[in-house]
Amino acid sequence: MTQASITTIQLQPRDNVVIALRDIAAGEMLADLTAPVVSPVPRGHKMARLPICKGQDVLRYGQIIGQAKVNIEPGEHVHSHNLGMAPHLQDYGFATLNTRLPAIKSLRTFMGYPRLDGRAGTRNYLGILTSVNCSGSVARFIAEAAEKTGFLDEFENIDGVVPIVHGTGCGMSNRDEGYMTLLRTLSGYAQHPNFGGILLVGLGCEVMQISNLVGNHLTRAEGTLRHMSIQDSGGTRKSIERGLAELRSIAQIVNVFKREAIPISKLTLGMQCGGSDGFSGITANPTLGYTSDLLVRHGGTTILSETSEVYGAEHLLTRRAATVEVGEKLIERIRWWESYTARHGGEINNNPSPGNKLGGLTTILEKSLGAIAKGGTAPLQDVYKFGEIIDKNGFVFMDSPGYDPCSVTGQVASGANLIMFTTGRGSVSGYKPTPCIKLASNSAMYARMSDDMDLNCGDIITEGVSITKKGEELFELMIKVASGHASKSEELGFGGVEFVPWQIGAVM
Repeated sequence: MTQASITTIQLQPRDNVVIALRDIAAGEMLADLTAPVVSPVPRGHKMARLPICKGQDVLRYGQIIGQAKVNIEPGEHVHSHNLGMAPHLQDYGFATLNTRLPAIKSLRTFMGYPRLDGRAGTRNYLGILTSVNCSGSVARFIAEAAEKTGFLDEFENIDGVVPIVHGTGCGMSNRDEGYMTLLRTLSGYAQHPNFGGILLVGLGCEVMQISNLVGNHLTRAEGTLRHMSIQDSGGTRKSIERGLAELRSIAQIVNVFKREAIPISKLTLGMQCGGSDGFSGITANPTLGYTSDLLVRHGGTTILSETSEVYGAEHLLTRRAATVEVGEKLIERIRWWESYTARHGGEINNNPSPGNKLGGLTTILEKSLGAIAKGGTAPLQDVYKFGEIIDKNGFVFMDSPGYDPCSVTGQVASGANLIMFTTGRGSVSGYKPTPCIKLASNSAMYARMSDDMDLNCGDIITEGVSITKKGEELFELMIKVASGHASKSEELGFGGVEFVPWQIGAVM
């Protein structure tokens, strides 16, 4: 007989499903079932441990993840064919749960770049930031010219030149929510602490005018923000020449900055999950949650996002809100999303993705409950709009889509100088100027894609490693990467196409 403790895991005493830790064949006898397994159950998927009647709540993590569409027998695979969504009411219990964490007495440091505005960089890049898609190619031409001419050879303290290009900036209103969102995003990147200096490049006739960006109190205290337009510069070749001259002028200032010991309270960590599977909420996400709590205890800041992927689990965050008002701000964003998706003929619960379902996730409720584990247990200090500068320490929430590149773009614009990204299916991406640390939820995927993964959390299942030990391991890796060690995505050169501003509104 196969031992249930090895074959399956029951996450909470209330749960009426267990999670398969390996592929289970039909007919197998498991210790916690009174009858043979009814049908094959893939690794990471759910099966009933008790009879579940049609219309009855299905529980995982001790929470509702949906309702049975038919009667389900013990040992039967529980997934899309027999588990569905239904109307669900939540008791938000605003600010009713005291989750204040004890402060750390012996504070840690990392080797970073101090900025004159009081923030700190984990990298020291020169950025070429475009106001509109029409200036994207010229921005890349300037960066390529800098590389071909060995521009950076004389500037040893600069990590590289990063062109930030995108597909919007014109064909849009100049006063609606979409415009303001893009304005916040570009402004956040222009002032990001991982950039030592920025060259803004526009075409000249676009809706998102350089003058509007600069006129929006956009400055860098170091004097390393410059701007130009292609039309005023005389076209492509002259713009490349002028751009190189501007970069050289900026680099002479930026190269003065060197790494020095900085309190890790200056770290702002953006937390993401993508390509999630049935193990994400058991291994990688709780590991990141433990590390998030450790950083908050050191006075740092952690950002949870992806509003469409906390839907159905938001009541667990509102209880942790520092004030009733903070909890209400989160629910206001949930209501906005319900309206937003309805306007476009969608549903906020039109999730999980096909890959998520192959990995064992069935409903958005189940996915969301696993996703918020990234946020640990700290109090929720505030809720921010996409790309809005984070001005509080501690655990916070930033509104964003669940689409990973877009969500990370918002977190970086808000000030994240480090990203941690959990994945079960195997996401590959990177987010210059901010280093990204990838966490694998299961050992099989880690073995298959180890060139892309920085840490395997699958050994929590395969080797019995504790969440605490794994979280402390991740904490040390965080400090190492923040201090200059290249993450796997940096080694592979990711970051050239992952700047994805959130496009809201009509394209005209």
